[in-house]
Amino acid sequence: MPDLTGKKYLITGGTSGLGLEAAKALVAKGAHVTITARKEAKGLQAQSLSGAQRVLSLDLANLESVRTAAAEITEDIDVLICNAGVMVTPFRFTKDGFELQMGTNHLGHFAFAGLIHNKIKERLISVASVAHRIGNFGPGTVTSIRKKCMGEGAYSPWKAYGASKLANLLFINELERRRLQHGYSFTPLAVHPGFANTRLTRVGPAMAGQPIKERWMGAMTELVAQSAHDGALPMLYAASMPGIKGATYYGPRKSFEMRGTPMVVHAKAMAYDQTLASNLWQVSEELTGVSWENSAHA
Repeated sequence: MPDLTGKKYLITGGTSGLGLEAAKALVAKGAHVTITARKEAKGLQAQSLSGAQRVLSLDLANLESVRTAAAEITEDIDVLICNAGVMVTPFRFTKDGFELQMGTNHLGHFAFAGLIHNKIKERLISVASVAHRIGNFGPGTVTSIRKKCMGEGAYSPWKAYGASKLANLLFINELERRRLQHGYSFTPLAVHPGFANTRLTRVGPAMAGQPIKERWMGAMTELVAQSAHDGALPMLYAASMPGIKGATYYGPRKSFEMRGTPMVVHAKAMAYDQTLASNLWQVSEELTGVSWENSAHA
């Protein structure tokens, strides 16, 4: 990584896992780093561990919290990393009535980034997943996308997670098209960590009150996954390396994109569907009340 002295980074979900490792690495290169946290105590602990200069309170499953946090971004930032998320949770709703995984992983980030987009100067990075390959939006109509976001119909934790990660990629590809149209100053990019050893794999069983499954998932992750440090490498590459083109997608190069150093990877064909992406954007603006073409904090 190059020297990053003077660069300003904002990482959502910087209290553990990939976000915490990325914050440590960026601070070590001289960057000014802001991390977000849902709970103040965890945020302060992560700040101490990472050296991040600021902790911002943000709950992506609550649009009121999203708007409050966005209003606190009063200075320009160079790079926004949309990293926070939940994985394979039992059926739950956000405070605003969205299915939890779509609401947190996509809609919360869509709203937060939209509210501060004219303060982002260099890059906007979305952390996706190889699990996007099991996601879909049915026929891809505005109606079917809205139903998915609202948790209507049969629910599968893995398929809902896959849909939220597919949404991350559709968002980045559509944002690149809109960047060219509207002249946004930043480059949209996507990354995925492969299979990394983070708390994310344990969250779903913990929420469902399944301690045996939680321990089993933890043990399997410890045994098989690469470290959170290595999982953060694609994110750090996208966040710091010069000469990167818009909508490029980075992931690990080894073991079917499960581990290793970063390389350019390709999503499934549906992630590049322009009609689907446009429909998702329309629904996202409708549900969050955030229009990217308006000024920040609108």
